[in-house]
Amino acid sequence: MSNTELTHRIAHLDDLNALRALMNAAILELQKPFLDDQQIASSQTIMGLDTQLIEDGTYFVVECNGELAGCGGWSRRATLYGGDQSPGRSAALLDPSRDAARVRAMYTHPDHVRKGVGRLVLGLCEAAARNEGFTQVELMGTMAGEPLYRACGYAVIEPVQDARGGAAVPLLRMGKRL
Repeated sequence: MSNTELTHRIAHLDDLNALRALMNAAILELQKPFLDDQQIASSQTIMGLDTQLIEDGTYFVVECNGELAGCGGWSRRATLYGGDQSPGRSAALLDPSRDAARVRAMYTHPDHVRKGVGRLVLGLCEAAARNEGFTQVELMGTMAGEPLYRACGYAVIEPVQDARGGAAVPLLRMGKRL
């Protein structure tokens, strides 16, 4: 962990394959202490990358010493969570004067947990949303992500069970004032 240098940049469409591989590794490995095999399989259906975030220029890639370590972004659109394959997405634009920006699709590669990747992504997302006039943010947290989100000032708005992928996956809708 010493000599860890995290860098970040805006994601590009040519990052898609690497990002999907990272997300898959994170879902398969980091959810194990919290979900059973059926729930993990269901998570792969309801979670993932929404390429709209990349097209909007609101999705970040984090590298650790040049290696892909994590990713995540924020959105000014209505969808709270889910990937391209997830049902029920909405590209409707939010109103910063009344709506909360969305923190979306945060993933850390299992080889890079506990290095500050998630905190870096949250900070980038919150600053960008604030710069566009948003005064609050929301996200849909996994059980694995909940401790980080709480440590960064997010509070539970409501618990959710999402069974769109087959097995019900426990999630937490969380929010924070900026």
